[in-house]
Amino acid sequence: MNNTEVEEKAKRVLKNPKLSAIKTVLEKDHAIDCLLLLYMDKGKWKDAKDFMRQNELTISDGTFRARMIEIENLGLAKSGRIDPLKKYYLKTDLGEKVAELLLGLFDEIGA
Repeated sequence: MNNTEVEEKAKRVLKNPKLSAIKTVLEKDHAIDCLLLLYMDKGKWKDAKDFMRQNELTISDGTFRARMIEIENLGLAKSGRIDPLKKYYLKTDLGEKVAELLLGLFDEIGA
């Protein structure tokens, strides 16, 4: 890819409102964690918390909820009600695609 092509692709990510919004969310604390939890069908706080603890990782319930709301607002997840105060989240097709691309990226760089 030449410099012009690279510049055009970069501009597209930075200027396209939807791509820019996804980039902004991915830059936030625990956003990738939440996308991967969603991808593994752990979009319910209890399931997410249990998974994180089993793997000696942490995420607060407030951070989980905030990221999931942002992820849902971008169309990467959809929510349902557990009760009037609690929600669970399911991945959408776009959310699944983003999570798969992220996993592929990390596979490629060996992380």
